[in-house]
Amino acid sequence: MGVPQDEHERTLAFAEIALGQIRALTQLASPRNYEIWYHYATGYNPALNQVVNQALEEKGSLSESDLEHIHSSYIATSRVNDRLDAVNGRVIDEVKQVLDMVGAAAGSATTYSESLAEATEKLSVVTDSDALRSIIDRLVQGTKDMEQNNKKLEARLSASREEIEQLQQNLQAVRTESLTDPLTTLSNRKFFDQSLAKAMADANEKNEPLSLLMCDIDHFKNFNDSYGHLTGDQVLRLVAIAVKQNVKGQDIAARYGGEEFVVALPNTALQSAITVAEHIRRAVMSKELVKRSTGEKLGRVTLSIGSAVLHPHDTAQTLIERADKCLYAAKRNGRNRVMCETDPEAGVQVQGPAARVA
Repeated sequence: MGVPQDEHERTLAFAEIALGQIRALTQLASPRNYEIWYHYATGYNPALNQVVNQALEEKGSLSESDLEHIHSSYIATSRVNDRLDAVNGRVIDEVKQVLDMVGAAAGSATTYSESLAEATEKLSVVTDSDALRSIIDRLVQGTKDMEQNNKKLEARLSASREEIEQLQQNLQAVRTESLTDPLTTLSNRKFFDQSLAKAMADANEKNEPLSLLMCDIDHFKNFNDSYGHLTGDQVLRLVAIAVKQNVKGQDIAARYGGEEFVVALPNTALQSAITVAEHIRRAVMSKELVKRSTGEKLGRVTLSIGSAVLHPHDTAQTLIERADKCLYAAKRNGRNRVMCETDPEAGVQVQGPAARVA
C-alpha cells in the first residue's frame, strides 16, 4: 500500500526545496548536502535552520567546513543520541527483568523460611512416625524447590551480567563514534572543543604553556575538482596519518572540518610547537600521491600551518582565531610553510600579559 497522496506531495516539496538550495549555492548534490537541506526545508530542526541562516546572512554561502560542522553537530549527533537511547532502553529493560526475578526469588525465600518455621514448630510436638515422615518430605521438597529457584536465578544473573557487559561495550563504541571523524579516524570537532577547554583550564591551573596548530591542505578544492572526491578523501587520510605520527601522549589532534586539521599541544612552548608543525608539514610533503584506480601519480600534497600559544586572558575562541590568522598568513606568503604569532608577517597582535614560554 502506498503512502497517502498529500504526504507524498509534501515530501516531494521538501526535496525540491533541498535541491533548489543546492543549485542556488552551486554545491555538490551529495547525500550529506541533500540531507542538510532536506532537514532545513522541513523546519523540524530549528537549531540547524538558525545556524544555516546565520552563515548565509554573514557570508552568503556555506563552505565545506560549514557543511561538515552542521551535519556532524545537528544531524549525525541526533542519530548517535537515538542509538544511545536504544541501548539505554535495553539496559533498563534488562535490569527490570533481573529485579523482577530477584523479587520472585525473595518471595520464594520468605515462603521457604515460613515453611521451616512451621515445620520446626510441628516437629517439637509430633510423635507419630507417619506425620514425622510427612513433615520431612515437605521440607525435602521445599529445599529442592528452593535449590531449583536459586539455580534459575544464578543462570539468569549470569546471562544478564554478560548482556549488560555487552551493552556497556556498545555504549562505549557509540560514544567513541560520536567523537570520531569517520573518514580520518581522528577526533572530531566536538571532541576537540571539549578537550581544548579542559587543556586550557589545566594549563592555567598548573601555569604551563599550551600551543595550538591550525593546519589546512593547500589548494584542496582544486585537487578535489580535478581528481574527484574519492581521491580527495585519500588526501585527507594521508594528512591524518602524518598528524597521528607526529603527536603523542596528551596531545589532541582532530579534523576540524573540511580540509582543516587542528592540534593542541599541552605543556608545549611555542618554539617546540613550531618544531612539531614542521615535522607534520614535511611528513605530508614527503608522500607522493598515487590514484588507486589507475596508478597515476598525482604529485605531492602540501600543508600550511599556523601556530599560537595560550596567553593568560585567552578564551578558546581567541586562541583559535590567532592560530587561524597565522595559518592564513602562511597561505598569503606562499603556502607550504609554518607561521607563528611572533612572525612579523603574521600581523598578529596579542593583548594582555606575555604568554608562558617555559
